Amino acid sequence: QVELVESGGGLVQPGGSLRLSCVSSVDISNINIMGWHRQVPGKQREVVALITGGDRTTYADSVRGRFTVSRDNAKRMVYLQMNILKPEDTAVYYCQALWNGKYYWGQGTQVTVSS
Repeated sequence: QVELVESGGGLVQPGGSLRLSCVSSVDISNINIMGWHRQVPGKQREVVALITGGDRTTYADSVRGRFTVSRDNAKRMVYLQMNILKPEDTAVYYCQALWNGKYYWGQGTQVTVSS
């Protein structure tokens, strides 16, 4: 079992920044793919950013150049640095891990971008 806990969400003005954090209950050096997804009410959850054990990253087109995903295996942490935030980035953000063929999710953290 993997437990993931996100933090760092909140209310921010357009153009601002936030950093989301996700801590894992297990050593993430053995977790090949971790990442961030987001969901707004009435819409499907979508991939925001993924990072592999070799630090290869992929991003949704809508966030590329503004968001950066990173991981710190020693701290069992995954981060999402979000810059130049837009109102359309408003969503619940979920941390995800793919481990031993199973997907694990955190409980989510709300990000609201509004003036």
